[in-house]
Amino acid sequence: MNNQLSGEDIRRYSNRFWKWILGAVFFCALLIFSTGLGLFGKLPSFRDLENPKSNLASEVISSDDVILGTYFIQNRSNVRYDEISPNIINALIATEDIRFYSHSGIDFKRTFTILFHNLMGKKQGASTITQQLALNLFSEEGRASNHLKRFVQKLKELIIAVKLERNYTKEEIMTMYLNTVDFGSYNTFGIKSAARTYFNTTPNKLSPEQAAVLVGMLRGTSLYSPIRNPERSKARRNTVLSNMEKAGFLSNSESKLLQRKRLILSFSLLDHNDGSATYFRAVLKKDIKTILQENNINKSDGTPYDLDRDGLKIYTTINSRMQLYAEEAQREYLKDLQAQFNAQWLGRDPFKGFEQLIDQGIKRSDRYRQAVAEGKTESQIKADFNKPTKMSIFTWKGNIDTIMRPLDSLKYYKLMLRNAIMSMEPQTGYVRTWVGGTNYEYFQYDQVKMGTRQVGSTAKPFTYVTALEKGFSPCFQVLNEPITIDDWTPKSEGTIPGYLTLKKAMARSQNYITTYLMREVGATAVSTLIKRLGITSDVPAYPSICLGTFDASLYDMVGAYSVFANHGIWTEPIYLLRIEDRNGLVLYEKKPKIAVALEEQYAYAMTSMLKSVVTEGTGVRLRYKYNLMNPIGGKTGTTQNNSDGWFIGITPQLVTGVWTGCEDRAIHFLSTKQGEGANSALPIFALFMKRVYADPSLKYSKDDFDPPKNGIDITMDCNTYTQKTSPPPSPK
Repeated sequence: MNNQLSGEDIRRYSNRFWKWILGAVFFCALLIFSTGLGLFGKLPSFRDLENPKSNLASEVISSDDVILGTYFIQNRSNVRYDEISPNIINALIATEDIRFYSHSGIDFKRTFTILFHNLMGKKQGASTITQQLALNLFSEEGRASNHLKRFVQKLKELIIAVKLERNYTKEEIMTMYLNTVDFGSYNTFGIKSAARTYFNTTPNKLSPEQAAVLVGMLRGTSLYSPIRNPERSKARRNTVLSNMEKAGFLSNSESKLLQRKRLILSFSLLDHNDGSATYFRAVLKKDIKTILQENNINKSDGTPYDLDRDGLKIYTTINSRMQLYAEEAQREYLKDLQAQFNAQWLGRDPFKGFEQLIDQGIKRSDRYRQAVAEGKTESQIKADFNKPTKMSIFTWKGNIDTIMRPLDSLKYYKLMLRNAIMSMEPQTGYVRTWVGGTNYEYFQYDQVKMGTRQVGSTAKPFTYVTALEKGFSPCFQVLNEPITIDDWTPKSEGTIPGYLTLKKAMARSQNYITTYLMREVGATAVSTLIKRLGITSDVPAYPSICLGTFDASLYDMVGAYSVFANHGIWTEPIYLLRIEDRNGLVLYEKKPKIAVALEEQYAYAMTSMLKSVVTEGTGVRLRYKYNLMNPIGGKTGTTQNNSDGWFIGITPQLVTGVWTGCEDRAIHFLSTKQGEGANSALPIFALFMKRVYADPSLKYSKDDFDPPKNGIDITMDCNTYTQKTSPPPSPK
């Protein structure tokens, strides 16, 4: 039997074949043309291509150019091409798109090659980097799982890729791709975020093997995750390194050496609870939203900016190293102070007589609000709070996973000491440190600016400086005996009998002499001065304000003390410098506020009196225990029942305030020895300042305060002071 095809058959089959080929080409061309017309869905316009939308994290940047944290829906921050290591670019090209620099968005050679491999059962992807970028930028739902939808999506990618190549350079395309690509499960988008999350570095410092790990993940972010599947990740890394060798980016010896290296990570999952200045960033976010709204700062299309999506650059005054020193000082001392506090309450019931604190705590908790939302009754909620539950609790030795009744955890946290620290430069108003609490994950209430507490004896300088304005000298002597104003007679601990100078009386924080001055100058004058110094909380003109019975924020108190160090000039504490959009356009710039609050000589006299607190008064342990021998002024403060401990220290270039206490004022130290500001707050100031002075790059001098340029009329040397027979006339 003859099975040979005739010439006619060959011609017929050949014609049929070419008709199929031409028909397929025509059909594909028709599909592409139809896709281009938008028949299968809208394509990005020229304007869209010029301004591709992507969720960009807004960055909070310190004064020393460190990113303190980000606000984000997707943890993505852009970098420029010159900020990307050649290693990551080389690894990407060698693995994903070897002809990147020669094709026009579509690699036809690779497309047909991949098609052949797929027909042979060797499934491979054919998308160029430009096509992948098109998917990243203009596909809101991501890669479609439905085959038909994916086919249409692929057609769109081809068209968009060509358009991208016409509108952007290769470097711009590469940069956009690396800024938009997804690097896995930890909300890590873009090369900047990936470098920070997996290696705690920046994109320009990525080594070849680190770059190979990240590029290797693009084949499957979960499958080749160095966290979840380290062995697979290492094998994939080595494959990428081999690709780099084949492409000529690495020598054979370099490739072999790098492949022998073990997988080394420096993994750090980034969210708002982590990182530096967490409380500061939370307060700042609220402020920025208010600023943008009140100043009608919107995008070019009229829509409001979204901090979590629009990639704003937020420049602050916070110094990252000083912030770290403050947080370290807090941790170092608070763990010991907490142990002292716990020892005092061992075997005692701190809530006896204060049971309402527990009820209030329950109703303020997230657990309670969730239970109410679920429709649970009060009895059911009470039962839930008494049921042992798995939870993680905060300790100064690290977080602990345990089983505990929610009621017991609430009591545990009620007995946990809180603390806040703030530093500012008095001349500029720049806030350099902001520690609003001890752990933002567990205690989210900011105690620097949002919270106010009774200020205690840190208010005494306000009465003393009012007296200086009225003509009193720091050397004026007063008999240290009980004083009554109207029906108010304050108590006094540690009273030093006899006559004391005002300077010594303030150094030793003597209540009777402070009350004497209040009687002489009047509560209205003191209250008025307090407002001049920038205290924004309510300070009624009552005699007791001389002993600090009013509430104020740490933010305001540090600002007020800065007046003394700044020659009588009040400068508003500033922590936000400016806000820029993703392209560097300045949207908002903070204008500093200044005002003359005191005559220079009175401010200088007060700095001298505050220095005496450190040299001979309640702050003397700065000298004998912490060996801070340079000129430092300060004031301790302790409120009723030792509920609050304060210390505010001043130097010519830096003013720092520290507060310590529990969430509820009813929970406090049982003894003044442990609860006074000299023990609960001053040591943190000392530990912080020692770190600051040990860092020469910060350039804070140890020089003394400058005297007034025009001299001073106040007698500062008590050896030459002649006591007047009567004080200056009291106000009418």
